[in-house]
Amino acid sequence: MAVNDDYLKMVEDQLSEFGEVTSKKMFGGVGFYHDGVMFGMIGNDTFRLKVDEVNQPDFEARGMEPFYAKNKKKGMPYWEVPADVLEDRDQLKLWAKKAYEAALRGKK
Repeated sequence: MAVNDDYLKMVEDQLSEFGEVTSKKMFGGVGFYHDGVMFGMIGNDTFRLKVDEVNQPDFEARGMEPFYAKNKKKGMPYWEVPADVLEDRDQLKLWAKKAYEAALRGKK
């Protein structure tokens, strides 16, 4: 599965308020990193952020669900970002910060 370059560029632009973010193509998608820690991804042309028990209620309240890989029977800890959050750089900055914090907690 290839990632749409225009969509990738748009997500990178929207994340510009969060600080330095790098992206890396992997497994047919793209991973997003901040300070060397993966906090987001694009798969199937959908942007998702890392979720744990702290920020999961934000996603559930918006009706979002975890990403399911076709070869796995359970969801992965990356949930789709609501369209209105992705379109609002200030709001996305807050959601990205929480996702980065979730990723840091997951490393412990």
